[in-house]
Amino acid sequence: MTDGVSRARAHRTHLQQIIAELPEGVIIINPDQTIAWANGAALAMHGVKSLRELGDTVAGYRARFELRYRNKHKLPPDEYPMDRAVAGEAFSEVVVEVVRPGEDKRRVQQIRSLVLTDPEGRPDCLVLVLEDETERFDAEERFERAFGANPAPAIIARLSDMRYVKVNQGFLELTGYLREALIGKSMHEIDVLEGAAKRDLAVERLHAGTTIPQMEARLRGSDGDAKTVIVAGQPIEIGDESCMLFTFADLHPRKQAEDALRQSEQRFAVAFRMAPGPMAIIALDGMRLLDVNDAFTAATGWRREEVIGRTEAELGLWGKGAAREDLARLVKQTGHLRSVDIQIEMKDRRVCDYLLSAETVTIHREHCVLTVMLDITERKQTEAELLTAIEAVMQDTSWFGQKIVEKLANLTRQGTSSKPDPKVSDLTPRAREVLTFIAQGLSDDDIAARLRVSRNTIRNHVSAIYKTLDVHRRSALVVWAREHGLGAPKKTQTKQRRTKRQ
Repeated sequence: MTDGVSRARAHRTHLQQIIAELPEGVIIINPDQTIAWANGAALAMHGVKSLRELGDTVAGYRARFELRYRNKHKLPPDEYPMDRAVAGEAFSEVVVEVVRPGEDKRRVQQIRSLVLTDPEGRPDCLVLVLEDETERFDAEERFERAFGANPAPAIIARLSDMRYVKVNQGFLELTGYLREALIGKSMHEIDVLEGAAKRDLAVERLHAGTTIPQMEARLRGSDGDAKTVIVAGQPIEIGDESCMLFTFADLHPRKQAEDALRQSEQRFAVAFRMAPGPMAIIALDGMRLLDVNDAFTAATGWRREEVIGRTEAELGLWGKGAAREDLARLVKQTGHLRSVDIQIEMKDRRVCDYLLSAETVTIHREHCVLTVMLDITERKQTEAELLTAIEAVMQDTSWFGQKIVEKLANLTRQGTSSKPDPKVSDLTPRAREVLTFIAQGLSDDDIAARLRVSRNTIRNHVSAIYKTLDVHRRSALVVWAREHGLGAPKKTQTKQRRTKRQ
């Protein structure tokens, strides 16, 4: 009998030595609820180094460790795996979180039980086999958080039965479904591949458990309306289950924007064609003509096919020389031009006056210049005729009132350049004297007689005055002098002249 007990103890010792090297944790419990032995893996899974720290008994274990289900609910005492094993219950794959009071570290274990009996069939000892699942469950939780927070709509189907097991908020918002209406439902009931462009390929890849490439699809929502999406599938493992992760990109807003853009472009094209004034679209890079409207062809004589692809410089649409280069540089720097006077040579060599306005725009992702031209040729001719008439009657301006002079000044200033206004001090004393007489309405002969110089001398002074003041008509000299307080006729002189004329 003694030899038999010795052999049994030896066998148990050998068995413990073998178990000690296993990666799984093993805890042996006696029928009297004392903890007989635990290997190093079991102690490490609890963050302790000795059997005493483990608790020695089932009650001591409960006092030292708090066990929770994965939903964070605490296990009642009679549901602890040790208590269930002592009660004679055999179980497998019970997953619990093991927490030591005062510690932040979480440990996740998967536990199963074994009941070892003696030769008579009576329970000899109870065994708990533990597997450390902390790393796997931490990874799954990280995936859960990322999956739930991902704004891209996504849903996961289990491949074994093609049922949905997870769905994120993005998919619920996209489709309008409630979570409970999707989880557990079969793909045959709610088919996310129903409107896929390459449905046969997608179904084949789904059953094979391989990647489903991106493809356009029509995803039907809870209200029955379908939205245009891009769908793709990626095989993943959740726990020990093979699954397919479906992700979606909502193309509906983009489709709406494209439709709105297309309609806007159509309206622009109609307005461009029907505009009464000449218009052209020019590529900002290279200044090539991309399109012109009907009014442009009618005004210039150029047919549309004759100008498309040619540069603005070739056609002289913005004038020629340095002035044209200045306009091109200005529109590239500022993005616009407003009512700039230009002269355009038509196809028949006629030169016409236009006001040019331009604005940079983007058409079909190309930076362009939209130009609008207003024909002012007739207005220019009318102004020239008016100024000629004024020139003719202003040989004697002494009887003009101040208001009339101001009106004439406004007329003569139109179309002039924006150079700095000359000052009286820019003139020599003799030139100021000559200009004063001119403003009083005296002729060159009268001025020569008053100053007792030759007529040619007066003409030389007048030429110098023209150059200094940058004016080219005698009427403009009169207006300039009156504006600057030179040569205003005295009231007595004005009255005498009126009396003589009467």
